[in-house]
Amino acid sequence: MWDTIVIGSGISGLTAAAALARSGQRVLVLEQHSVAGGLTQTFTRQEWTFATGVHYVSGVGPDSGADGQFGRILQWLTGGTLQFADCGNPYDIVRLPGFEFAIEHPQAAYRNALHARFPAHRAAIEHWFEEMDAAGQSARSLLAMRGLPALLAWGLRLWHGAEVRHFSVRTLAEALSAIEDSHLRAVLGARWGNYGAAPETAPLLEHALVTGAYDSGAFYPVGGPTRFAKTMQRVIEAAGGQLRLRADVKQIVVTDGRASAVVFEHDGKRHSESCTSVISAMGVANTVACLDAQIAPSWRETVHALRPGLSYLALYLGFDGDIAAAGASPANVWIYESEDIGRVWQAPADEDAPALFVSFPSLKDPAHVGKHTGEVVALCDASSFEPWLHLPAEHRSEEYIALKAWVEDRMLAQFRRHFPALAAMLRFHELSTPVTQQHFVRSPDGAMYGLEMSARRLTSRSLDVRTPVPGLLLAGQDVSGAGIQASCMSGLLAAAVIEPSLLRRLNV
Repeated sequence: MWDTIVIGSGISGLTAAAALARSGQRVLVLEQHSVAGGLTQTFTRQEWTFATGVHYVSGVGPDSGADGQFGRILQWLTGGTLQFADCGNPYDIVRLPGFEFAIEHPQAAYRNALHARFPAHRAAIEHWFEEMDAAGQSARSLLAMRGLPALLAWGLRLWHGAEVRHFSVRTLAEALSAIEDSHLRAVLGARWGNYGAAPETAPLLEHALVTGAYDSGAFYPVGGPTRFAKTMQRVIEAAGGQLRLRADVKQIVVTDGRASAVVFEHDGKRHSESCTSVISAMGVANTVACLDAQIAPSWRETVHALRPGLSYLALYLGFDGDIAAAGASPANVWIYESEDIGRVWQAPADEDAPALFVSFPSLKDPAHVGKHTGEVVALCDASSFEPWLHLPAEHRSEEYIALKAWVEDRMLAQFRRHFPALAAMLRFHELSTPVTQQHFVRSPDGAMYGLEMSARRLTSRSLDVRTPVPGLLLAGQDVSGAGIQASCMSGLLAAAVIEPSLLRRLNV
């Protein structure tokens, strides 16, 4: 019997397992893919190694206060073996037709640059940051409510519940409507792709949490994102635990009202492993699908009412030559084809992407060896790929292959227009679609960040760490929101339910 079984080896599952291992538990981690790490994994094609989901990380700098807390947690989890490199300044660049703005840290530098560029809007800029600070505080309260024991969570809801609801219901578009200058609106709202909800529906709380997290700098794992899984797996195994790949979970067994075992398929055989507790980091929809239909029916109904969020297309690029000399940098570039920054790519086969996110991971990693890489991401509606989303890979039709090739050519042409000096260095390209995302990480409809990022999601009690099934806990982006730092915190909160002494790690 294992002490705990963790389902899913993304950053939240790895964090939960490593934290419990550091507390002396024997933990079994089950991963359905052949590679550990979820969206922190990497893959290699010819002479290029690509990151799949990490573009920058917050909270891991040298700050001795709250802004460095995440880094200290990771140092404890991995025994100091996980290191990060500063992405520099600027760390984000916003581009519109005829306009560009570089976003720097700390927040004071960002604010001063906004004042210098938009001197007539000083009062609106200051009001914006005041509202962001308040919304960010509410976001942290929400995460605490999701993970604290019932009585403490109840007290926190009495204290801050009204503020949390206000900033969950208030959208980014509503906040931006008070900004008169269209370019200023674009700069303040451009980075909504970091959590996958367009301004019309994006909760201001989430925008404040995610964008504000980089006020103290942006960082990248030295040695690439695969270091997350490698360093934490060692900790798990050193405590007598295991990480099993190609373990496709089929059922979470409930005995006498409590989660007691997990049934999974591995190498064509069915296995069952017993445990005291289960932490599911594979998404709440996948979790309820592994429970018998009669278990917690009201919870199941509430979960099914939450829709998947936006999906995305990712174009992986391999270069030959000095891309920095040709204009690439460690900064992420947010490119909008018009001042309408809220448009979502609805018909990838028929129109250019209204927005592109461009990143050059090889320039961020001082330990990178080999040829340089780039990634071009466009958030999209998954409906164009719906016929193939739930089919096995071998059943994808020629129609799908043709659509994928057409969209790939379109994104390539768009990238070349924006980076003409890099076009001549391009030697390799490969496109990932919503079908790819759904296949490899089991994200419903290939959603980039799991469930829709909406007020309904943020205010739903069905996404608390503690589920209605005793012994079954949730972790991952569905619980905490988007990004590496938030996902890690959800894993730590789930582990702390089992080992309450871990709560002190939230104050390191």
